[in-house]
Amino acid sequence: MQALLGLSRLIDRITEIIGKSVSWLILLAVLVSAGNAVVRKVFNVSSNAWLEAQWYLFGGAFMLAAAYTLAQNEHIRIDVVYGHFSRRVQHWIDLLGHCLFLMPFVLLMIYFLIPYVRMSYASGEMSSSAGGLIIWPAKAILLAGFLLLAAQGVSEIIKKIAIMRGDMDDPTPYVPTHAPLDMETPVEEHRA
Repeated sequence: MQALLGLSRLIDRITEIIGKSVSWLILLAVLVSAGNAVVRKVFNVSSNAWLEAQWYLFGGAFMLAAAYTLAQNEHIRIDVVYGHFSRRVQHWIDLLGHCLFLMPFVLLMIYFLIPYVRMSYASGEMSSSAGGLIIWPAKAILLAGFLLLAAQGVSEIIKKIAIMRGDMDDPTPYVPTHAPLDMETPVEEHRA
């Protein structure tokens, strides 16, 4: 189990570096968008390439940070149901969700994206918009995002098993999102 936990830590570290790094793509997308808007309004010049570049940047940030979101336990779940279970049951739900839903979906996407990216690259596929960009880098970002998500899924499965076996402490104890709203404040405090 220690070797698997070492692999998990390596995956987590790579995911963290990539996740934090791609956050800069959002700033770059905003700058490209603002620059494009200024050039369009001031000089009455527009370019589909600049529009597509901001889509690529935003898509890259979204896809390449998905694994980091999973590692930080910030993915979407139904807290109304999930929060009523014990932490052990929550770990089982997470483990089964990763094994039965996340990993099959991610592996299926990788299976279909490999030939999709390969064909796009081989054909030099271009945007159908006039002056648009080449398409294969955007498709490659999709593939890279799902590869990272698959690796992080393996890491999460390893950690869930280790936590449930008692081989490691829970790095992300469950805290309900709405816990601060559930706290009652005495009426006297409101009057003060």
